[in-house]
Amino acid sequence: METIQTLSKMLQTSGNQYAIFDLGRRIQAIDNATFERIESGGQPYPYPVQRSAQFAIAYWDNSHQPWIWFLKFELDERGLLQQPHVTQFIEYVLEAMGARLDNELTDEQQEKLTNNPYTFKPNDDKMAMFHSIIRAQLALPCSQYYEHAQCYFSGRLGWENWQTIGLQGITDMCARLHQENNGVSLRKALTHLPSQPLYAVLGALEHIELPDKLAQRLLEQAQQHIDSGEPDIFLIAALVRALAGAPNQELVTLTDTLLARTELSHQEVLIGLAGRSWHVLADGGRAQRFLLRLAQTGNQPLFNQLFADLVMLPSLRMVLLPLLHTSPSPELSAALLELQRAAKA
Repeated sequence: METIQTLSKMLQTSGNQYAIFDLGRRIQAIDNATFERIESGGQPYPYPVQRSAQFAIAYWDNSHQPWIWFLKFELDERGLLQQPHVTQFIEYVLEAMGARLDNELTDEQQEKLTNNPYTFKPNDDKMAMFHSIIRAQLALPCSQYYEHAQCYFSGRLGWENWQTIGLQGITDMCARLHQENNGVSLRKALTHLPSQPLYAVLGALEHIELPDKLAQRLLEQAQQHIDSGEPDIFLIAALVRALAGAPNQELVTLTDTLLARTELSHQEVLIGLAGRSWHVLADGGRAQRFLLRLAQTGNQPLFNQLFADLVMLPSLRMVLLPLLHTSPSPELSAALLELQRAAKA
């Protein structure tokens, strides 16, 4: 019998269909061919966070009821998966389940499969959003909270009556923006929402590719807060993250506005850019302005952490590394020097 050395091969051998989603940053699909190249060492993991790959594997048979694994693997210094770790996880799975992967497990087998060093539990918000996304992709029914959320965001319940709205209902709507007028309802509701449901919607939208009009409304809302004279930094940071899936210009416009002013370049805003909207930093000049504002926070540990995290992203690596050998400003040069000293310590 052929030895199974990759997750892709194991899934293909099982006879099930499957899909891979990054969970470390935004919830976003990694197509199966790309994942095979990642597993073979042909390319680095595209969305590392804290030098790890955090992703979900959903697989299903003809019933379309998915089984899901949440996996976390440490990456090497090149951003590649470490094959011995993957092999060890495969051994756990085959021992517990066999090659079919859809066998019913005993409690002992389930415990053995769950208690291994490569599975993890996403936070509740991300878990809710992921379940909404995969159920939308497989055309499965929404949660019991969906219709009530639709009713609330249409304005029919009164904006102050948000307490009975379930998070899963919100994520179901966001995962189905192009269905049943959901995107229009959310766009029109944004300026009316109290803080709690607004933050819940923005948190869910972080993981969604946004329609143009919804992205424009989020940008308008951010600009209004900036122009108010007393901008809510935490709300602006949430809007930055929510625009991660916007057509590029909205995010570029907001990022450039924020980085142009010291008082708006709060560390919460910079963390939001680095964590969810990092792709806007692929422009060298913008990346340099971002790092300068990060240096100006005076928080050297945060500077070190975010730089180390961002430089592991394949799309940013060759944008950021040259900055280690230039002196664009005294403040940034000093922060980069401290970074290199800390790395050598």
